[in-house]
Amino acid sequence: MDAKRQLGEFLQARRSQLRPEDVDLATYGGRRRVSGLRREELALLAGVSPSYYARLEQGQSSNASAEVLDAIATALRLDDAERRHLHVLASGAVRRRATGRRSAPETVSAAVRQLMAALGEVPAMVLGRRGDVLAWNRTGNALFAGHVDFAAPQRPENRPNMPLLVFLDPHVRELYADWPAKARAVVGTLRLAAGEHPDDAALATLIGHLSLGSPHFAALWADHRVKSGAEPVYEMRHPLVGAISVTQQSLRTERGQQVVLATTEVGSPSHAAMTLLTHSTATARVTAAS
Repeated sequence: MDAKRQLGEFLQARRSQLRPEDVDLATYGGRRRVSGLRREELALLAGVSPSYYARLEQGQSSNASAEVLDAIATALRLDDAERRHLHVLASGAVRRRATGRRSAPETVSAAVRQLMAALGEVPAMVLGRRGDVLAWNRTGNALFAGHVDFAAPQRPENRPNMPLLVFLDPHVRELYADWPAKARAVVGTLRLAAGEHPDDAALATLIGHLSLGSPHFAALWADHRVKSGAEPVYEMRHPLVGAISVTQQSLRTERGQQVVLATTEVGSPSHAAMTLLTHSTATARVTAAS
């Protein structure tokens, strides 16, 4: 993934999604040949020259200052997550490209394993930067992908990958009552990862595989949205316990991994369903061991 190209595509996509009336620009009733704002209109709003902004979009310039990037972000009406993503893309465009060596499989630190153990029965899993499941507890496995072998994350060459499961596995797709919302969140997270790791060949391969396997993913990827900082609430239709509303929260580790937790409101029907899932998982484990 070329960092300069990512930066240009992001700017172009966000500019095309802004209408003149969104930024109080007069159109005088004329017919516009482009969707969204023109380059020169965006440049005017950001206080930069049209030629300079055009070079940024065309991947011909990579030395934008933080002040210029902030001005462009303001003109584009970017939220905080999108603004950070813009800065990450710009910084990636000026970094020297990596040597192309294949990165070693991601591992979970002892401290994160201690955290997972301390969480007890709270559904949890650890995701790598590409969405690979590096670890999960029994309840996390049962909630997020109960049909997948619990021991699968221990095999680095064949770990479950949550983006692949969300887009290409019908069992996981059926879990989410509002699957499009879940799909957008997954793509937004991958978009952030692509900006932070523009030279990750395995990540580029994953994105290519998803684009070929899912037209929905391809359309969302072309939209260049990034994940917001909000904590999403998902209505799930679990095959064992039925309807359950979970709040999904993520903690970022020192290695850039995500510890994903699913919680429910105490005293709610969803909390009762989660308790039932936990007990069912424990019972099944004891039965299998006997």
